[in-house]
Amino acid sequence: MEGYIHSTESFGTVDGPGIRFVIFFQGCPMRCLYCHNPDTWTPRTGHTETADALLAQFAHNRAFYKNGGITATGGEPMLQLPFLTELFTKAKAQSIHTCLDTSGICYDPDAPESAEQLLAVTDLVMLDIKHIDDSAHRRLTGHSNANILAFAQKISECGVPLWIRHVIVPDWTDSPEEQQQLGYFIGGLQTLRGLDVLPYHDLGKPKYEALGIPYPLADTPPVSKDAAEAARAEIRRGILNRLRESKQHPSE
Repeated sequence: MEGYIHSTESFGTVDGPGIRFVIFFQGCPMRCLYCHNPDTWTPRTGHTETADALLAQFAHNRAFYKNGGITATGGEPMLQLPFLTELFTKAKAQSIHTCLDTSGICYDPDAPESAEQLLAVTDLVMLDIKHIDDSAHRRLTGHSNANILAFAQKISECGVPLWIRHVIVPDWTDSPEEQQQLGYFIGGLQTLRGLDVLPYHDLGKPKYEALGIPYPLADTPPVSKDAAEAARAEIRRGILNRLRESKQHPSE
């Protein structure tokens, strides 16, 4: 089996714990207004690789990955679910830590078996929830968030550690009420282990120019780290509200 790969990074430090071999999968169905990798959108392009070839690249620098592992990101790696599952299965056979960085958009709640097979060989999921409100999510990404939220719950049910990622975008995800709603939802996920609240930046603009694509948020200013920290506090407030409620109603 071969997968379509955009690129790899040998020494990633922001895509999971430790130093990691990061594999950028080609293809993504989402069209997030602030996407900084538009060059990964088109499926079945890039170059093809086998799982064994990718693992051989990992093995070349394995001494550096002692506290890290492999991260599959994109694009959207779950768009190539059979290949991704084969890659992670072979990685686990070599005792390699596996991390999935995904939007969850490709999860099908009516046919969960394939995702369950993947989660069985996944050590950590980094799930990017773009917006907790479905209508706003549709405007921001072109898709509903229903499958994404269902995938978050499936990850929790399967006992896989989960990190949530959320980008603060002016006029889109900067409402304290919406941030608390997001926190309330993720506060119900039993395997939640981390929360990354990231400030919006416009560093992807040159890629849009190179591809001849208008940049949708051309007039949107970058977000400061302080604003992202304030948003993180609101999300944590929502998490705490959910946890307090759970203690008051433990049987629910």
